[in-house]
Amino acid sequence: MGEAKRRAIQGLPPKTDKSRPVDNSLRIVAWFPLTRQQADRFVELTSRGAWVGIGGLVLLWLIVRFLGPAAGWWSLSDG
Repeated sequence: MGEAKRRAIQGLPPKTDKSRPVDNSLRIVAWFPLTRQQADRFVELTSRGAWVGIGGLVLLWLIVRFLGPAAGWWSLSDG
């Protein structure tokens, strides 16, 4: 006999899934399913991603401008 059927016969309520945490934080707008906690997490994640992108761009620029010509991989057209 299945767990759900046994619980129904015994008059017990259905089992709840306790593995997923419930987010009880306030929504930004009542009709939009986005909470303040999710919005703050999104801002934090995108800010971190932007800084990673800026760091990658600086690293690429250093390789193209200095490391490549110094290693003899290519020569710069401006100098």
